[in-house]
Amino acid sequence: MTMAEHAFTHLAAWPDLTEVAPSCGTGRALATAHREIVHFHSDREVDLHLTLRAVRRFEDHLAAARAVRMAPGSPWVTVRLDTVADVHLLTTLVTLALQSHQARPVAEGAPDGPCTGHRSGVRPSGQFSGG
Repeated sequence: MTMAEHAFTHLAAWPDLTEVAPSCGTGRALATAHREIVHFHSDREVDLHLTLRAVRRFEDHLAAARAVRMAPGSPWVTVRLDTVADVHLLTTLVTLALQSHQARPVAEGAPDGPCTGHRSGVRPSGQFSGG
């Protein structure tokens, strides 16, 4: 089982998250009742919708994390899953994302920009297939 499959299985069991088709069309996604939160694009890369407010608030910490990539002006961050510690970081960031979205809900259907993987147009060679 890859790190992404392990993370997906763990997060899909959370009561606040449901598997949905990713709006970017690549991989698998988890969403709350109103918003996509996590896109699993490959066996190693996951995009996470934190909100712009959360990205700004924790920007220094996110930038210091070796597994995290940010795109300027995007509410999405990419987490590279190479180790168990990266999966733990993703889990923590998903908790932060859920709290951020609950603290300041956005109207359903409101634009929040494409996920980071979609924005960059870069796709890893191996696609996350799930299990």
